Amino acid sequence: MSLFDKFEKNAALYNQLSEAGQNPFTVVMEKVLGPTRAIIKGRETVLAGTHNYLGQTFEPNAIAAAKEALDKEGTGTTGSRFANGTFSGHKMLERDLADYLGMTHCVVFSTGYTANLGAIAGLINPADDVVLIDADCHACIYDGCALSGAETIRFRHNDPESLDKRLARLDPKVKGKLVCIEGMYSMFGDIAPVQEFVEVAHRHGAYLLVDEAHSFGVYGETGKGVSEAEGAMRGIDFYTGTFSKALAAIGGFVASNHPELEYLRFSSRPYQFTASPSPATIASASAALANIKAHPELRDKLWANARRLHAAFTQLGLNIAAPPAPVISVLLPNRELAFAAWNFLLENGVYVNMAIPPGTPGKESLLRLAVSSAHTNEDIDRLVAAYTAMADAFEGARVTASAERVASIQSKS
Repeated sequence: MSLFDKFEKNAALYNQLSEAGQNPFTVVMEKVLGPTRAIIKGRETVLAGTHNYLGQTFEPNAIAAAKEALDKEGTGTTGSRFANGTFSGHKMLERDLADYLGMTHCVVFSTGYTANLGAIAGLINPADDVVLIDADCHACIYDGCALSGAETIRFRHNDPESLDKRLARLDPKVKGKLVCIEGMYSMFGDIAPVQEFVEVAHRHGAYLLVDEAHSFGVYGETGKGVSEAEGAMRGIDFYTGTFSKALAAIGGFVASNHPELEYLRFSSRPYQFTASPSPATIASASAALANIKAHPELRDKLWANARRLHAAFTQLGLNIAAPPAPVISVLLPNRELAFAAWNFLLENGVYVNMAIPPGTPGKESLLRLAVSSAHTNEDIDRLVAAYTAMADAFEGARVTASAERVASIQSKS
């Protein structure tokens, strides 16, 4: 027996990826040219898998703010938020995020991953509480449940009725009930019926946590996410998000109108024992938040690009997992075709994400494209041309999933 025996299955898949061509785990951005272009394998490539939804990575005022913070406060905090790692910038960003979301409290974490990890594990008492999660929730939500040590119950994806039944079956001795869903799900790009989940959760005395990582800044009249678009902002109990998508930095946060949220600062291990975000990171995220509030046209451009690509892919006969969204996933019949199609796109100057079982809902194989407001008309043209060539090159690309499967996914979006 060896510690490495568990790697055998993953090693076989890794080697299979390498044999198919370029391995996603070995892709290197040799030179970043801008928010939507980079040099990969010596070739200028359109970046369409970065989740840089609002194109903020090269925003001049965000870069200037980061540089100023470096000069004034140095490269890092060298401590956790609990120790010496809370600077004035951390507190200011917490206030700005809370004000933007219309909430009274906000806690900033070092990453979006640790925000969910720390919020769930910090809120839950494993002896008395239960967590209920959408089956398609992100790994960080599953890991937060594992860290909490509480009983975790899954319900069917985007199905309030399924949640209702599971809540109704709970032992009356259960004290605390936390329901976790996402606004937009990153794998397919489908969105949750948040208001319906609010009603079901509160009817059973449960709290609702909505992870808006991929929908923050993107959905809603003012960019507050799917919860805003669904008219549910006042009903949710906990709002989690990340800086690494629309805000183009690194970090995460939890916001709430419950004053008890402040107790996370001494009950959440990921908050207490992780070094806090650097001054430059906080400054750039703050500047990006100001940009989002001041420039709603960024969302308009993002959605125009998303609708154009979705329409083009639909016309090509590709099977798209959800209605138009900032994430556009094309379903493929098996992982071998996914390997080949992903490599084909990369060789044709387009970088997207490949996702395969077991890390995908429904064991689907897919190519996931993330749209950006920074994508130019030329970028969109190149994406459409590359996908057209891919569809022509691989016979199975246009017959990628049963009509029933696609209809099922879209009916829940």
